[in-house]
Amino acid sequence: MSFARIFASSATRAAPRLRVAGVSINARTFASTGVTAAPSLTEAITEDHRKLHQYYNEIVNSNDNEHKERWGNQFIWELARHSVAEEIVIYPSMEHYMPHGKGRAHAEKDRKQHHELKVMLKDFQNLRAGDPEYIPQLKRLYSHLENHIKEEESDDLPALEKALADPDNASNSEQLAKSFSRTKAIAPSRSHPAAGENPNVEATAGLPVAIFDHIADLFRKYPEGKVSPNPSTK
Repeated sequence: MSFARIFASSATRAAPRLRVAGVSINARTFASTGVTAAPSLTEAITEDHRKLHQYYNEIVNSNDNEHKERWGNQFIWELARHSVAEEIVIYPSMEHYMPHGKGRAHAEKDRKQHHELKVMLKDFQNLRAGDPEYIPQLKRLYSHLENHIKEEESDDLPALEKALADPDNASNSEQLAKSFSRTKAIAPSRSHPAAGENPNVEATAGLPVAIFDHIADLFRKYPEGKVSPNPSTK
């Protein structure tokens, strides 16, 4: 089963369930295997936000180019995957579950902000730690990201959580958190703004490049001891 089929199907159903290797995976599957209950959607997303803040500080507060490069790769890896997972899982869920067209307004605003961030992230990932523009570009990117995070945490997520709490809705916060985490696991680890932000188009054009991103990650340096696809000891 291809990445495109997995994620196009998930986006259409607002992503409460994924299929991996032909096996349906949902909350009941995880409950029966004794896996620890997933965090709420807000907890899963804000945890990523806190990590990005930590990685940013590691870069801008260092004078060592290798240290900056390792944490820069970690920052790129986290933000690229986080962005794609939101576009495939979270924003369609806003449109599906939030009433009176409010979800569409939230999602369209966030997609526009994401596109700007992904363009800036691509510019950053093409720089080396020793380049004069490395830190200035990261600061410009993070300034935009910080504004997006504030809006998301104060407005978008509370509105979506409220909608998900409605017993008439088929999904819930914990299910979406699981889908979000699974999507990140096989999402591209570099920024590809040309893939767009539409979940169906992105599943077709964006996710297959994750294979190439993950192979290239083998040759990139990451901070030792951090959770990343291929933490480097080089």
